[in-house]
Formats: sequence, structure tokens, C-alpha cells
Amino acid sequence: MSKILVIAEHLDGKLNSATARAVSAAAAVKPEAIDVLVLADNVDAVAASAAQIEGVSRVLTIARAENAHPLAAVLAPQIAKAAAGYSHVFAPSTTFGKDVAPRVAALLGVAQVSDVMSVEGSHTFKRPIYAGNAIITVEADAAHAVVATIRTASWPAAAASANSAPIEALSLDVALPSHTRFVELKQGKSDRPDLQSASKVVSGGRGVGSKENFEIIYKFADKIGAAVGASRAAVDAGYVPNEMQVGQTGKIIAPELYMAIGISGAIQHLTGIKDAGTIVAINKDGEAPIFEVADFGLVGDLFKLIPELEQAIG
Repeated sequence: MSKILVIAEHLDGKLNSATARAVSAAAAVKPEAIDVLVLADNVDAVAASAAQIEGVSRVLTIARAENAHPLAAVLAPQIAKAAAGYSHVFAPSTTFGKDVAPRVAALLGVAQVSDVMSVEGSHTFKRPIYAGNAIITVEADAAHAVVATIRTASWPAAAASANSAPIEALSLDVALPSHTRFVELKQGKSDRPDLQSASKVVSGGRGVGSKENFEIIYKFADKIGAAVGASRAAVDAGYVPNEMQVGQTGKIIAPELYMAIGISGAIQHLTGIKDAGTIVAINKDGEAPIFEVADFGLVGDLFKLIPELEQAIG
């Protein structure tokens, strides 16, 4: 029978919702047990949140001062050691998961399965290739542990349940590398919803025209309570920081509502939004590729249409 170890992603003592999505993927394997592994310097708050996720059998914790910051070089040897006896190790396909999972796979001597979007069997999965233009079925060797990253946009977050899974502390004898050290974390601070987990996202593209003009995107997003994203063209032009980039080389998202404003719709961008519920496009070019995937489209000047939309919303 399968036993799955899900690696918890967290920051500042808060569990990332991507972890619950990875648990959903784990549940699809129909395993005997799903355990969540929390690595931190202070594990209590994160472990308590993980214990409430429906379907979780146990929460395992490794509390070490070296785990204060999520350095892949430091976490991977501990995860590989903790993975003994597990048939699968899952991590969300986020910046965190893409950083740590390949190292875990290398330490375990297996090939990683990336961006799992559906489970066809205990060792058979579907994942996107060619910027999402094709879906491939991959089969992992059943004789070895499966290390996989989970495409979070393809999975719903497992619900938080009333029951709490037991929390157990692990004590592992593992040597940690000293050549990698944490220096600092620079990230944008915002009161807006998190881009990767928001139910509504408003994104701006090259058509917005400038960093100053992007204020119209922020204002509209705040009006409807949405997170703000951007196309790669807008990021490359310096309108917004790169953590706002949506697409194949940015964030893969699945909001209920996605509004693409001044975005032409390059295939790399469409890859990042293909799982969105409703797509609304605003662009002055009626032939823009974005209209091929949009549920609703407005052709016209965004600087005239956005204020009109704001007035209509009231």
C-alpha cells in the first residue's frame, strides 16, 4: 500500500494553501496514509494548521534552528531521511517546491515527476508539456519512491476539518551542509490577496503602457477585492516586480475570475491561466489571441473602459 509524505510550505508561521492542494493530490492516489512534514525553527503554529487538513493521518515535525528559513540545501537532506518507508513524497509546484523537490529526488536516486495535474494510478500521472499545449502521461518506477511536484492550479485545497491529526516530533541524525546560508528575503508587501490563492485576479500587460499607468490596474483590483498580476511583457518592461508575473515562467493560477487588461495573450501567459473559472479580456486589438480563450471580451481603450466598469460596479 502507498504511504505519502507531503512537504508543508509555510512562511512567517502560516501554512500556505498550496499544502492543502498537495494533500488533495495525495488523496487521489488512495494511499494507506498521508503524513505532512513540517520543517521550521518553531513548528507549533504550522503543525496545528496542517493537522486540521482533511485526510491527513499524522503531522511530523522537525524543529531545528537551521530550518528558520526554507533553504533547499538544508531541508532536502532532512526530507530524504524522513522519507524512509514512504512510497511517495509530494511538494507543491511553487517556487518552494520546485526548489526543494529536485534535491530530494537526487538524494533518493530517483527521477522527479513535475507538475502533476491528475493521478491515473498509484504510479501513473498526467502533466503538461510544451507550455501546456499537450498533456503527457508518465509512469514512475513502482520499485522506487516517487518524488513529485503538484500543479496547485489543477487541485482544490483539501478542506480544514474539525478533527486534528496527531502531531509527532521527529529526531533525525542527519548532517546538514554549511556552505549554503540565508542572507535576507526581499519580497513585496501588500494588503491585497495573495496572487496564487486569490479567487479574483486582475492582470495588466504591455498595453498598460508604463509603471505609472499601472495604478489604474491597482485601483480597479482594490475596487473588486482582487489580487494583481501581470504579463511577462509588463514585468520585463519594468512596470511591476517579477513576483507578479503570471504564466509559464511565473505563477500558475486558477482564480474563479481572471481579468486580462492590455494583455495580448502569448501562449506562455495562457498556460498560467488555463484553469481559471471565468476569463475576461480587455484589449484594443480585436484580433489579440487572448480573446480566443476569454469568456467575455471588450475591445477598446482600457483607459476609457476601466473607469466605465468602475462606475457600473458602483
